[in-house]
Amino acid sequence: MTVPPRYDLPETDAFSQPYWDAAAEGRLLIRRCGDCGAAHHYPREFCPRCWSESVSWEEASGRATLYTWSVVHRNDLPPFGDRVPYVAAVVDLAEGPRMMTEVVDCAESDLRIGMELRVHFRGDPPVPVFRHGVRPDGNR
Repeated sequence: MTVPPRYDLPETDAFSQPYWDAAAEGRLLIRRCGDCGAAHHYPREFCPRCWSESVSWEEASGRATLYTWSVVHRNDLPPFGDRVPYVAAVVDLAEGPRMMTEVVDCAESDLRIGMELRVHFRGDPPVPVFRHGVRPDGNR
C-alpha cells in the first residue's frame, strides 16, 4: 500500500531550522531588520521593506488579532480533507507582521475581525496556529 504524500509538513533548511526549533519549544519567532526596524514573517534572509540583510531572529509575544478568515469545507490534499471544516486565517501579530495561519478551538459563529488570539503549536513538527484569547500556558 502506498502512503499518500503529506502537504501539511514544513520544509526545513539550515536557515529556517531556528524557527522550527523554537516552535518545538512553544515559541514563535519572527525576523526584525537592524537597519529600518521592521519586523516580518514569514522568515527571510533579508528585510522585505528595505532589502537589508541585517536581520535577526526575535521571539514574538504570541499575541495577534484576527484580520480575515475563510472556513474551508473541502480540501482534497492529504491530510487536510480529514480536518474539514477548518478556519484558514490571516492574523496581525502584535509585533506588526501579518501571518497566514489557522484558528482552532473557536466556533465559526464566534469569529470576529479584530478578536484577540494567542499562538498555540500543533502537530509534529509543531506548527503555529491560533486560539481565541488563550495564553501560551493554556489560561485565558
